[in-house]
This record gives sequence, C-alpha cells and structure tokens, in this order.
Amino acid sequence: MTVISGVDRSVLGQRLEVELERFVESNPRSKELYERAQKSLVGGVPMPWMMRWAGGFPVFARLAIGARIIDVDDHTYVDFCLGDTGAMTGHDPQPVVSAITDQERRGITTMLPTENAAWVGEEMQRRFGLDRWMFTLTATDANRAALRICRQITGRPKVLTFSYSYHGSVDETFAVAGPDGTTVSREGNVGPPVDPSVTTTTVEFNDLEAVEVAFETGEIACVLLEPAMTNMGIVLPDDGYHSALRDLATRHGVLLIIDETHTFSAGPGGCTREWGLEPDLFSIGKAIGWLETRLLHWR
Repeated sequence: MTVISGVDRSVLGQRLEVELERFVESNPRSKELYERAQKSLVGGVPMPWMMRWAGGFPVFARLAIGARIIDVDDHTYVDFCLGDTGAMTGHDPQPVVSAITDQERRGITTMLPTENAAWVGEEMQRRFGLDRWMFTLTATDANRAALRICRQITGRPKVLTFSYSYHGSVDETFAVAGPDGTTVSREGNVGPPVDPSVTTTTVEFNDLEAVEVAFETGEIACVLLEPAMTNMGIVLPDDGYHSALRDLATRHGVLLIIDETHTFSAGPGGCTREWGLEPDLFSIGKAIGWLETRLLHWR
C-alpha cells in the first residue's frame, strides 16, 4: 500500500465539497431527472449499480455517437466503456445500424431458427475452435446453463470460482476466499438463496496450489473463470497458469468453463484463441451479435 505523507486532509475535504457543488451546478437536468426517477425506480436508476457515482447522482445520457456520449446537459464525454464492451465498434457504426434495420424489416422476434443462426454457429466455431453453440438471453444465463450442464455431467455439486471475478449475477460467483481460506459471501451480496459455501469453493486467482486442494475434495464439478480478471482492474494470469489449470482439471475430472464476456475484446477469438486455451465449455456475451446475443458452448 502506498502512503502519501504530508497531505492536509482538511484541505482535501474542502476541495471535494467545491467539486461536488460544481458537479451539481453543471448538471441540473441530470439532477432533475434523478430526483424524478426516485419516485418510480429503485435508487432513481434503471439498475442499482448506476447509483454509485462520485457526484451523488449519475449523468443521464441523451445521445451516443461513435465513441462519445452526450448527456442531457449537453456535455460530451469520450466513452472508454462502450456499453461495458457491448458497443466495442462504437455506438452507431453504419454497418451495424444497417444490419439491425434490415433485420427489423424481416421481423424482430419469431421464436424460430433462421439461416443466420446456422451462419453464426459456424462463425463461432471458426473463431473460437469449439464445435457446439447455444444462444441465451444474457451472459449470466449462459453461465447458469453451463453450471447446470457441468453438474449433470459430473454428478458433483460445487463450482470453483475466484475472488472478485465477474460472471454477471450468477449466485455461485458472489463469493470470495476469506482470510482463513474458507469461502464466504462477497460484501454486498443481497439475499443469497443459500450460503455461497454450500455451492461454491472460492480461491485466489493464480493460486494453483489452492485449486488443487479444492479439486482433491472430489466435490468440484467445474471451474468458472475469466482468462484475465476484469472486476478489480486487470489481473493477468501468471506464465503457465492456464496450461497448468487445464492439466489439473483434466486430471481430476473437472470441467473448465472460460467466460470471455469481457476479455473477448482481445481479438476475434478472444483470449481463448490468442493464448491457445482449451476450455470444455465457453460463455460469451455483449457485442458478439445483434441485440447483444449471448452464447454458451459445450463439447
């Protein structure tokens, strides 16, 4: 931990108050909409995580163009998030806009397969090297389906996850390794259906020894991981980590799920293709298809 000495925190507090006042003055329309939405939306926002803003309320977007967002107070921002990777090509690229418009003219939703579905499956095979695909509505749904499949195949009850990984709102992943190495609920985990330790064993990323100890219990059906951690900055795997994890999983009969919902920004085949990874199951989402289609693979 870095300690900055000689800092007058009372001055910092005063400076913060000035900045908070400036934020409110600069964003009157966003403040108005936030206060209005308090009467109909939980926390005044569509999704609870949007409440966590340094200024006390979020800015409300009016328009997104290319790699920029314009808010309701006419401020323009460079967008480094791009829809949490859901709009990696930009907010209004003409080829995507045209494709969506053309599809809408042929029907928005039919609950039937189309020729495009077969093409997408073939393209996913080509990009990721895995041979069977299934569509779900969200990346969370894909991960939930993957866990069910793994439990069914192996007959084992638990999933191995890593502290502070991100896999959507999958209940089994809201767990961290406690100070004594036991699995405990992550801070802020609201209303878990069961104690996470019932369904999950959680260890620290890059700790192969802890993974092997967990596998040796014979309880682990699968391990669910991001190729690189993305929920607390970027934490890269140690050299040889993925190949060693693959060997351990094979030796213990544990299925390996790679979730590339964030890391697939590494390229057309994500980290799986770039690093030559060999998952048994694979989930992906966000910008993989029109209307943010999510996919699940098993082999």
